[in-house]
Amino acid sequence: MRALLSVSDKRGIEAFAAGLAELGYEIISTGNTARALTTAGVPVRPVSDITGFPEILDGRVKTLHPAVHGGILARRDSPAHMAALVDHGIAPIDLVAVNLYPFAATIARPEVTLAEAIEQIDVGGPAMVRAAAKNHESVLVVVNPDDYDAVLAALRMRTVSPELRRQLAGRAFAHTAAYDAAIAAYLAHDPFPATLPLAFHKAQDLRYGENPHQRAALYGDFHTFFEQLHGRELSYINILDIAAVQELVEEFDPQAGAALAIVKHTNPCGVGFGTTPLEAWEKAFATDREAPFGGIIAVNQPLDLPLAQAIDEIFSEIVIAPAFAADALALLRTKKNRRLMRALRPVSRERGLAYHSVPGGILAQEPDRAPLAEESFQVVTRRAPTDDEVHALRFAWRVVKYVKSNAIVFAGADRTLGIGAGQMSRVDSARVAVWKAQHASLLLAGSAVASDAMFPFPDGVETVAAAGATAVIQPGGSVRDSDVIAAADRLGIAMVFTGQRHFRH
Repeated sequence: MRALLSVSDKRGIEAFAAGLAELGYEIISTGNTARALTTAGVPVRPVSDITGFPEILDGRVKTLHPAVHGGILARRDSPAHMAALVDHGIAPIDLVAVNLYPFAATIARPEVTLAEAIEQIDVGGPAMVRAAAKNHESVLVVVNPDDYDAVLAALRMRTVSPELRRQLAGRAFAHTAAYDAAIAAYLAHDPFPATLPLAFHKAQDLRYGENPHQRAALYGDFHTFFEQLHGRELSYINILDIAAVQELVEEFDPQAGAALAIVKHTNPCGVGFGTTPLEAWEKAFATDREAPFGGIIAVNQPLDLPLAQAIDEIFSEIVIAPAFAADALALLRTKKNRRLMRALRPVSRERGLAYHSVPGGILAQEPDRAPLAEESFQVVTRRAPTDDEVHALRFAWRVVKYVKSNAIVFAGADRTLGIGAGQMSRVDSARVAVWKAQHASLLLAGSAVASDAMFPFPDGVETVAAAGATAVIQPGGSVRDSDVIAAADRLGIAMVFTGQRHFRH
């Protein structure tokens, strides 16, 4: 029996090779893998002994040879294949353990050059993996070190089932598919190519999806953005909420002050800005003192004890911060059902497209991260907003893009006052926002209002003005813009058009 081992990820390879050697396998290996096994005392034959040809071109060519691929691809149930091996002096290879150059890790380095990336494109490795996976009825293929123990156990028990062989082959093709997708995405110049190369490794199975009867799993590198410090395993809905609240809170520069956002079912319940995290919390929580129960909280500055004490007074599902003071962390950990997450790096700087599944495929778009440019701030009413109103308009505009459409946000310069989300008509969202503010005993006199899309009729402006708003920011673009502007002038409201819509579905 013969095994070919050539791995970039060397976790557990010495013990695996030693186990194979105990079972009577002759070990063939290449380059650094061979050196690691020799150092560990495992008998190894270099591939060059098998091919009769040295590694050349700085290691670009070492296993691309009939002595390797013939040994892997020969069908054991074909007399012609086996005779061909004998005729050409090729011995069968019964196990292939290969994983590929670290291309994804290489291109993740900010300073990586194209030349460095190109050298991490593996050629011989994928060829061996695919060959072994194709011939998996005769050849075991192992690409993940986590499978070494199960493979050894099966070999020792002489119970390598067809199901195990097929499962390992499936993982092998997934490994090469993910590898090729990463390379294709890196080299592509078109952000929307004719063929979209996507491949994500499973990060974990989830307990269930949006509902208990739905199975679910998390794929990709979500855990490189967040570190869980406490609490139960994250759910499908938790992960959606974490992404939504973190994107929102990153709208605010932590150097300028503390921002805190509370989200429930991906919709903001309240957002506040202050000189301390506690002040930001008090403003955000005041927007809605009921909906945050079981909600998700994110702050853009280290979470200190005063904020932890305030949060501890209510039940919250998840608390997210870039850091936690030791005493704050100790307090928040006293409730076992509260999940604590440390934000490791900004989600808003993630490159790539945003995706949404549809029957038979996916939709892809650029993330909605466009800031409001000064030149887009167009006053369309007779009265221009005051400086205080401008600050409130800009705050409301930052928040409204994270509220499900139709979206209306009443705000001051540093806090939300009323939020209306997801209604079928815009005026209904305005009414919901007014009701929310009244229910929270918040005054809307002198407030600013942001609308994620145009007001199609004057009734929306009339509704927010009746509640006390004095300034409105909206994209504009309705065929009835002139009627809406006339209503604002009649009511003494300052209105700004941005020419930029923020639908969120």
